[in-house]
Amino acid sequence: MKDINHIQHFYFIGIGGIGMSALARYFKAKGKYVAGYDRTPTELTKTLESGGVEVNYQDDTKLIPDEILQNKESSLIVYTPAVPMDHKQFQILKQQNFEVIKRAQLLGVVTNQKSCLAVAGTHGKTTTTAILAHLLKETGAKVTAFLGGISEDIQSNLIMQGDEVIVVEADEFDRSFLNLSPNIAAITSMDADHLDIYGDRSELEKSFREFAAKIPEDGKLFVKNGLPLNGVKIGINDESDFSALNIRIEEGSYVFDLKTPSGTVKNLKFNLPGKHNLLNAITALAMAIEYGSPTDGLARALNSFKGVKRRFTYKIKTENLVLIDDYAHHPTEISAVHQAVREMYPNKKVLAVFQPHLFSRTRDFAEDFASSLSNFDKVFLLDIYPARETPMEGISSAWLLDQISNPKKLLVQKDDLIERIKAEEAEVVVMMGAGDIGEEVEKVKKALLHEA
Repeated sequence: MKDINHIQHFYFIGIGGIGMSALARYFKAKGKYVAGYDRTPTELTKTLESGGVEVNYQDDTKLIPDEILQNKESSLIVYTPAVPMDHKQFQILKQQNFEVIKRAQLLGVVTNQKSCLAVAGTHGKTTTTAILAHLLKETGAKVTAFLGGISEDIQSNLIMQGDEVIVVEADEFDRSFLNLSPNIAAITSMDADHLDIYGDRSELEKSFREFAAKIPEDGKLFVKNGLPLNGVKIGINDESDFSALNIRIEEGSYVFDLKTPSGTVKNLKFNLPGKHNLLNAITALAMAIEYGSPTDGLARALNSFKGVKRRFTYKIKTENLVLIDDYAHHPTEISAVHQAVREMYPNKKVLAVFQPHLFSRTRDFAEDFASSLSNFDKVFLLDIYPARETPMEGISSAWLLDQISNPKKLLVQKDDLIERIKAEEAEVVVMMGAGDIGEEVEKVKKALLHEA
């Protein structure tokens, strides 16, 4: 592709995506002209528009800005794999020989020019990336970070505090992370997922091994203990190179000692619940230490981390009522949320509300979904959120519900959700999914608070 420094005009097709919007913000902050298309207005697109980015919401070629059309040589068209190939704007720009690249390719170009720290994994990468970026920012590093979620600390998916080092989430979807060339990287997990892309688990694992092979000899790869990869091991209460020891819960937070190859850092405090989040924190700490962050500042930085939106986010937290919002959309993630809830609320009844994401994922992991959801005291299932897919015959939430062994289960329509939740009088409500359930959470929160 043409020299990134010579590009003055960017047009993002699918600009409202979490990864796309971070890149759009980045180039806007660099003084470039930035515009884009997305299907529907969201909080992300509204934020972009308020920052001076022009966004259109109809797939109409007449809506492509003149600034793009009249500046072909200095323009770059960026798209996400979620955009259908028959998209009219996409097609016309290709036909007119504009340079068109995937988001992952652009991210690779941006990050390959700098020292890069990347976090990969089928689960945990967004939170780990956000913790790592926060640790570097709070200990004074000149860091730019592209996050796969909205950090609660800065209410953004982009950190720009200099350009000595770039922190990035390395996404395995569509093999995107193979465009990156990180100096320091981590792999948090390699559970089967995205089988619509990979076909089977072995192909997914092969892709992770290819990513691991991209780390240079003078670089460092951190891996969760137990993964079939060579690297510096990360664990909890074990013999890993970096391990959390002497773990206790004080006032709803973890307090622990961090064993490192060069000694032990005592009494670190971390405020996100769940062993999976603790493992994310250890991974981020290990990467920050490897990068050279001063350990005396890391404890304060970790303690100040507030989390990532929709990652075990408390929407209501009172003595009698807790409402939690989580992005969990894979059986392993649902089990991790269940562990965290039981650890924090061991004697309370927990209602899980789950919106399955993708027909293919529901089909591929139905047995595991049924097993992980059965652990909650009661389960409500919403209809499957299709995202980029068309319906598959025989695959539905009713079909999944039949496989859940817990008899306390119900298929619920969105219109009835609030009344159903109210009728349960559950002490802890957990709402999970990667679709539009996040919008339902806000409605449920308002209804429950109004009643309180």
